[in-house]
Amino acid sequence: MENILDKFSLKEKTVLVTGGAGLLGKQFALSLAQAGAKVMVADLAYDLAKAYSDSLNSQGLLTEALAVDITDSLSVKEMVEFTLKRFGRLDALVNSAAMDPKFDPAHQGQQSANAFETYPLSAWQDAIDVNLTGLFLACQAAVIPMLEQGSGVIVNICSTYGLVGPDQRIYERDDAPQQFKPVYYSVTKAGILGMTRYLATYYAGKNIRVNALTPGGVYNGHDETFMKAYSARTVLGRMAALDEMSGAMLFLVSDASSYMTGSNLVVDGGWTAW
Repeated sequence: MENILDKFSLKEKTVLVTGGAGLLGKQFALSLAQAGAKVMVADLAYDLAKAYSDSLNSQGLLTEALAVDITDSLSVKEMVEFTLKRFGRLDALVNSAAMDPKFDPAHQGQQSANAFETYPLSAWQDAIDVNLTGLFLACQAAVIPMLEQGSGVIVNICSTYGLVGPDQRIYERDDAPQQFKPVYYSVTKAGILGMTRYLATYYAGKNIRVNALTPGGVYNGHDETFMKAYSARTVLGRMAALDEMSGAMLFLVSDASSYMTGSNLVVDGGWTAW
């Protein structure tokens, strides 16, 4: 009888993580490598990806860093080709690369008001290029070797704001003008769910599974005002820790979720349960 823990093993598997130098991308790369996978850490910020890959390799894990611009079809194709050349196959794609307007200390001063009435068309188009077209290109390139080998897994990263409208009240400050989570974020994240379901059904019978992971807000040094406002909206009464999406990601990538496709796994502390 097979041990249930064996289903979570990624030994001999290769996983490509876009946005691998990002906040969640790094956690995904770490947990998947710890489960035995060979992990390609792909990111536009190559220096960050390389430094992180080196740190993982120093822990006895097997990873490689790669620069990629997911809005460029040639760059995306080269990403997949390099992964195949380096590791011999591609078993799973994790689409973690995205434009995400954050409100943590590292991004303070980078957000404009983001009011819908005056939101720039150029900013809207940039976000569509990254969050939707980039996802489209990565999936399109990755499924080719998956079809050839007869198996594959794709995990797309959604958001609670792809399921429900943003609660703009949590971005209010008594001593500052009102800021907003911008329109593109909800629209593109909802679109990711559409892409997930489309691909899952399109590849019916091809042994390619496509699912989405919807994380809630992850704590990253947010100020107390934001943290309290956000936490009050969750059933668990807090933001997520950095590693609290890792188990769900491992489940979706591994054979533990072998009877699951076209689905969305929500890990949001109960935000959408109210």
